[in-house]
Amino acid sequence: MPRILDYNGRDVDRSVTVASIVAQRNAPQPLSQVTAGTAEEAAAAEAAGIEMVVCLSDNVAAVREGSSRLFVTAAIDFSGAVSDDDLLGTAYTALQSGADAVITARRFASIRRIADEDIPVMGHLGFVPKKSTLYGGVRAVGKTAAEATALWDQFRRLEDAGAFAVECELIPARVMREIRQRTRLVTISLGSGRDADVIFLFTSDICGESARQPRHAKAYGDLAALRARAQAERIEALAAFRAEVLGGHYPADEHVAAIEDEELAAFVARLRRQD
Repeated sequence: MPRILDYNGRDVDRSVTVASIVAQRNAPQPLSQVTAGTAEEAAAAEAAGIEMVVCLSDNVAAVREGSSRLFVTAAIDFSGAVSDDDLLGTAYTALQSGADAVITARRFASIRRIADEDIPVMGHLGFVPKKSTLYGGVRAVGKTAAEATALWDQFRRLEDAGAFAVECELIPARVMREIRQRTRLVTISLGSGRDADVIFLFTSDICGESARQPRHAKAYGDLAALRARAQAERIEALAAFRAEVLGGHYPADEHVAAIEDEELAAFVARLRRQD
């Protein structure tokens, strides 16, 4: 496991680095990336052997509490960073909190501003959820020759802006394959097929927590059912407590402290003398 100095100068181990991610581009076996927002989720990802996580920039510190080894990418698009100066400031704050890279779907000039400071930056192409109105709804991007050509032009512009990697969301798999063969960017597939350097899926989808499972996702667990059972157990326990309170069964003698008869008598006698 490579040893680095993080952006605070601390000596740490990382599962992968920017250099190793770039070096393994087009390798037969991809890396894996999931989301994390808490120390618990980060610790689980590390224990499962996941190499990379992405989180909101505000959650970097919490994620780092759970894992010092994961490669953490901070998403900074919609965290109050309006201007390019705001975006750069948020990027620095994320790095100081323990991030290894940042990701943004902002314009290419904004990405260039970050990259010019030698901050590892990823772009986001294909379907960008918070821009879905531009596509007319939730759909794959690049399903026509014209749209795929326009998408390829965005990949080239992203390269020129200085990004080292790109999240590729809901791009048709065969289009993704053709683009991957031609781009110098590290490709991170979210619903864009297996032909990518990193395969990405949301932890909530993997663990079966999502109310609506996206088509590209696969659930490997059923935390929603566990949580439903936990809530049912919680309600049952609270109802039983209330029933015993109303029935005079709680608290019982075993739930309260005792006092010896002679000590109680002495206490009552003292009270009576003061009455």
